[in-house]
Amino acid sequence: MVVQRALARLRVPHCRRPNGTVDGVDTTVGRALEIVRSACLPLPEVSERLSHGAPTFFVRSKKSFVMLWPDGHHQHEFPHLWAAAPPGTQEELTEVEPDRFFRPPYVGGRGWIGMRLDRRIDETEIAGICNEAFCAVAPPKLVQVLRDRRRRCSVSRL
Repeated sequence: MVVQRALARLRVPHCRRPNGTVDGVDTTVGRALEIVRSACLPLPEVSERLSHGAPTFFVRSKKSFVMLWPDGHHQHEFPHLWAAAPPGTQEELTEVEPDRFFRPPYVGGRGWIGMRLDRRIDETEIAGICNEAFCAVAPPKLVQVLRDRRRRCSVSRL
């Protein structure tokens, strides 16, 4: 229940079923990079470049908000991503689902979350985490641009 609340704060649907499977799955890291790119690159003024050898996504080429570690990093020797998160999210997710979420080194002190990618990957969940990471780091004007885009998309579908 706490995980669902934390993911709801991230506006990410919690897709676990009672039998422990996850919908929309592909466990390959290459697929995870595709998902992260498709979630991050359409965001306003976002770019991708390597930082410390990892694909990293930046707002206005300055502030990073998502890093993907396909081969792991330091003591976390499994594929994972790091993402900025709203206050309190890291504590909730790492406490309730320590098998999936962890406090990453370096950026963990700023509330970022680490998410394991060596298990089944949920595209919707990763996309939601990337969007919320952007909103946690981007200037208010860019967050408003994103909200305006979403509003226009939802109106055009009517």
